Amino acid sequence: MSIVKDMALAESGRRKIDWVRSFMPALGGIEARFQAEQPFRGKRIAVSVHLEAKTANLAFVLQKGGAEVFLTGSNPLSTQDDVAAGAASLGIETFGIHGVDAAGYASLLKETLQCRPHIIIDDGGDLVDLLAGECADCASELLGGCEETTTGILRLKAREKANALPCGMVAVNDAKSKHYYDNKYGTGQSVWDGIMHTTNLIVAGKTVVVAGYGWCGQGVALRAKGMGADVIVTEVDPFKALDATMNGFRVMTMDEAAPLGDVFVTVTGCRDVITPRHFAVMKNNALLANAGHFDVEVDAAGLRAMAVKSVERRENIVGYVLPDGRTLNLLGEGRLVNLACGNGHPAEIMDMSFAVQALTAEWIANKGRLEKKLYKVPEEIDDAIAVVKLAAMGIKIDTLTEAQREYLGGWQV
Repeated sequence: MSIVKDMALAESGRRKIDWVRSFMPALGGIEARFQAEQPFRGKRIAVSVHLEAKTANLAFVLQKGGAEVFLTGSNPLSTQDDVAAGAASLGIETFGIHGVDAAGYASLLKETLQCRPHIIIDDGGDLVDLLAGECADCASELLGGCEETTTGILRLKAREKANALPCGMVAVNDAKSKHYYDNKYGTGQSVWDGIMHTTNLIVAGKTVVVAGYGWCGQGVALRAKGMGADVIVTEVDPFKALDATMNGFRVMTMDEAAPLGDVFVTVTGCRDVITPRHFAVMKNNALLANAGHFDVEVDAAGLRAMAVKSVERRENIVGYVLPDGRTLNLLGEGRLVNLACGNGHPAEIMDMSFAVQALTAEWIANKGRLEKKLYKVPEEIDDAIAVVKLAAMGIKIDTLTEAQREYLGGWQV
């Protein structure tokens, strides 16, 4: 039975779900085929992704394909209580309550896994961690799963190296339609949506420090520049640092950037990116935001320890007052700012990402039990989604002639 905050919120949640469905045509086309073919008949699918309207739509599509779907969140601050209730009212077993503590969050994940899933769709590796450990008894029916995020893929690679995977997993985050489109353009827009909505401040004229210049960091920096910010990038990868430089951004260390920034956004997937030595030299009223998966990039515990007091300045903003009187503002508790302080990626973006998830889950269902290793998304799935998305947008592209194919496949001019 579903565990949500209040089923009276279901109507509001269904409205949100209905709205995003209107802007997710690729997933809509998959839904129509799934409903006719029932590829998941007799299968149980556990989904742990940020529990908001686009995720609920993915769960609904899987359900229409014959699956019993068990839905939970991947971050307690990104769970929307009305969407959780709305999903539950659509017959999806839903386990999600906004703002629960760590123990409450873990309990909801464990409840979700009691279904003994055949397929998992994970975001950050939390389901995998449980199935490889405390909930190993729930893994007996596992065929395989999909991972949504960069951070989750890093954890899976470490598990694969240590022979510690509970099942075969597909690296959905590495699909072209995910990192080219979702990570760059989705993160680029949704991070600034969350920051601007929460702070009610202007971006133009500010110095923005973006930590990390992967696909997500590229998007965050690009959008900040487009809105008139002076953008500094920090990196540990020399080639990404060169790329940022060639794209017109100043590149320096975080130690150098800390006294200069008005807004800091971490997008690295690593821990301890901004630490007390950086807090010590930051401007008064600097804004601290994280867009990496876990709340370890900005050292919130270190900031709390330095502060003489904390003040809730606005919803989702806590100001930490330092001994010299400066205040540093932490957004969304250092969790994903685009979800803790906003609605996540736009529907049109998640249309592609969740289309990859749906078709990859179908691939697993057809293939059967995967070897306990990390798989790439089959290229035919990736390419098919891009074609469908272009068609939905009314965009046509050229196709190679047979002569061109022969030319590209040979060595003779």
